[in-house]
Amino acid sequence: MRILQIGFTFLSILFSNISLANESDTTIIRQHLTAITKTDGFRNYRNLQLLNQTADYIQSVFSQFSEHVSIQEYEVGSTTYKNVIASFGMEHKKRIIVGAHYDVCGNQQGADDNASGVVGLLELARLLVDKELSYGVDLVAYTLEEPPYFRTEFMVSYIHAKSLVDEGADVLGMISVEMIGYFKEEKNTQSYPLGILSAIYGSRGNYITLVKKFGAGKFVRQFSRKFKSTKAIRTKMFAGPKRLTGIDFSDHLNYWKFGFKAMMITDTSFYRNANYHAPTDTMETLDIGKMSQVIDGLCEALLTM
Repeated sequence: MRILQIGFTFLSILFSNISLANESDTTIIRQHLTAITKTDGFRNYRNLQLLNQTADYIQSVFSQFSEHVSIQEYEVGSTTYKNVIASFGMEHKKRIIVGAHYDVCGNQQGADDNASGVVGLLELARLLVDKELSYGVDLVAYTLEEPPYFRTEFMVSYIHAKSLVDEGADVLGMISVEMIGYFKEEKNTQSYPLGILSAIYGSRGNYITLVKKFGAGKFVRQFSRKFKSTKAIRTKMFAGPKRLTGIDFSDHLNYWKFGFKAMMITDTSFYRNANYHAPTDTMETLDIGKMSQVIDGLCEALLTM
């Protein structure tokens, strides 16, 4: 757990000396990835101590940029798991949810899946400080996204989505940030659920994808258009039926269950990254520069919604 402790110290020094900018910072991104992935043990559901230390790290970063940071706890059997939530634009009733899970599948570092998404939230928190927002933005770091809890009511994103319904929250929409760090320029580095799609999207894994189901709704259309118009990174949009393999492979599926408009932003996961759910999913395989561009696009799109 020494890396997480070093990370806390580094952050207190780093953020006391860095001025807030409108663009993400690759040095900070790399430090967050190191703190979250280079640990003794793995962030899976069996390792509650490391999950809690990761949640503490996320909370410590969020708290530097938001006065409104909360913990949402949920018990599975006798074990308590946590969501960590940072809110911005609290003066607005209507809100946008941006979420990413911090647990991993099995014994792996999970750099792309999904430390990359969590780091996206951490950098968004820094970038959103003192920005004028038209809507509230809740950044939510979940656990229990991975098996054996995937597609069950024990996914803590399910708990969060249900809590929004229970409190009558006015939610404009939800964005799941799921694997945003793996890119390849070479040919034949991108596959698809249907082979014919390669003729449309190409064979190079060098873009980010905005994934939605058919009939996704106004919020998803608007956000997708805003994100693509930023030109922060090569972007492609994909829409398909819910039954298509992979289209609901993240926390947005739970918001669909409760009737919220939701989508996923992703590097396409196992359709591109052969390290998916494997010990080789390490930060050394990630493209930090392109990951930074994804975060910039997310931030600018949120600011112009």
